[in-house]
Amino acid sequence: MKTIEDYKSTLPQIGRLGWIGAAPSRRAPLAELKEAELQAGTGIVGEHHANSGQSKRQVTLIQSEHLPAVASLVHRESVGPGLLRRNLVVSDINLLALKDRRFRIGECLLEGSGLCVPCSLMEEKLGPGGYNAMRGHGGITAIVIQGGKIRVGDSVVVEENISSD
Repeated sequence: MKTIEDYKSTLPQIGRLGWIGAAPSRRAPLAELKEAELQAGTGIVGEHHANSGQSKRQVTLIQSEHLPAVASLVHRESVGPGLLRRNLVVSDINLLALKDRRFRIGECLLEGSGLCVPCSLMEEKLGPGGYNAMRGHGGITAIVIQGGKIRVGDSVVVEENISSD
């Protein structure tokens, strides 16, 4: 008989990286990038969150399928990923299933390190109720295990699902 742990370890879906953003300084607008360099132990090169490896928030990811939900909750037609202050927008795979797991995007190996909970800035960016609109929709944080390039369109694959061919 299968257990919940068996079901949690089964993740055959392959996601897709749809957007990359980086802010050079705190509260600066995120620049949309077609590709980025990730450095092991720090994060996106040039991103203000990149650090000496102490942070578990080296890269932030949000699921594209959640963007319309957040927009609906704040009564907007849409919300762009830069407004939500996340670095990577991913589709076609449940990001919560990547928490505490290793996964690849492009040349890089990342490890889901926690939930990306909203901050008070969401109230400023999205208006009244913005903080609560993001609760449960904030995505995950990750650390960079192996650096390299990532590009919009890259696959997002759980490490165990990567074949050796």
